[in-house]
Amino acid sequence: MKVEFWGQEFEANLVVGCIGGFLIAIMSSMFGFGGGPFMVPLMTVAMRLPMYIVVGSSLLAIFFNTLMGSVRHYQFGNFDLWLFLVMFPAAILGGYIGPKIAKKVNPLIVKRVASAGLLILALNLLGVF
Repeated sequence: MKVEFWGQEFEANLVVGCIGGFLIAIMSSMFGFGGGPFMVPLMTVAMRLPMYIVVGSSLLAIFFNTLMGSVRHYQFGNFDLWLFLVMFPAAILGGYIGPKIAKKVNPLIVKRVASAGLLILALNLLGVF
């Protein structure tokens, strides 16, 4: 599949993306974690997409899961409306600005920063700190 983004064309393996996304969805629903941190490596490593495309795509991919989770938390009374109203526009704005910044920075640096963020998240989830 060919993808055109801001005047540049990229080729992505749709089969790898669909199978990988399906497996990530199964694992995340079985174990109760979000699939976003796993979608980024799938799109950058397996599908060979540049990081500035993956940033916004990852946000779109987890949008519906986040929306449903927010609705359920609201129904259970575990929802901070003020925090949601602040973070939702910030996420949309970040999805727009992030690729513009990432396009101007060396792709290796962007991947290293993303890898460091995922490592910190993993260590935090494991209770290391």
